[in-house]
Amino acid sequence: MEKYALFFDIDGTLVSFKTHQIPPSTILALTQAKANGHRVFIATGRPPVIITNLGAIHHLIDGYVTINGALCFIGDETVRCKAISQEEVRLVVSDAQEKNYGVIVIGEKDMAVLDPQGEVDRIFRQELAVENLSEAKPLDLVLGQRILQLTTFFTADYECELMARIPNSTSGRWHPAFTDITAKGADKGEGILAMAAHLGIDPQYTMAFGDGGNDTSMIRTAGVGVAMGNALESLKQEADHTTTSVDEDGILNALRHFGLV
Repeated sequence: MEKYALFFDIDGTLVSFKTHQIPPSTILALTQAKANGHRVFIATGRPPVIITNLGAIHHLIDGYVTINGALCFIGDETVRCKAISQEEVRLVVSDAQEKNYGVIVIGEKDMAVLDPQGEVDRIFRQELAVENLSEAKPLDLVLGQRILQLTTFFTADYECELMARIPNSTSGRWHPAFTDITAKGADKGEGILAMAAHLGIDPQYTMAFGDGGNDTSMIRTAGVGVAMGNALESLKQEADHTTTSVDEDGILNALRHFGLV
């Protein structure tokens, strides 16, 4: 049996939106996959500082594609780090301040949170159970670092308007209320390719699992793309296989389907 590098989105894929926990069947599946010689990687839009919900599988994880591919690392080794241009960062932050919408500014080391309407707190802390928003630093301090992502809280319609003004950036929306803006070329698909190249893995032996719009690039790029049953219909159309939902043993069922466990 060929050994695969398995890349998993977090929210809605590994972690249930209903319980904010990793289902026991998923923990079992990843444990068995590791025992069978496959490698387990995270591929998330979250920056490392707010990856706080993977304790149950932390010991199984071989590496991380974070910030939608802008920052990839294995242990203390950085594999990839791609920043947004300073000019486009300033444009988005100024636009947020002028139009009074929320934005999370993700630097290389720290994050800042602008939350004039309370949307960031409501969605990230209450809805997504993000625990570390309190670790946010002052905006001026974070803007002194290279900025890897801007999570902006506005509609899809306004997203189209703003993105036309920042041509060197790209957007990955996985929630109706916000989108993640990164530098062009910083997406989960490119992150998978960077990790595979670094580790000498043939991309055809990569398998990606996701549910949201920001998972599209990795579902297209991986050797095998798997959409969760709770995924967007548009993502299911891109996938090689659609499994059941995160709350219906989706990861276990998919790995069994492909004979990896």
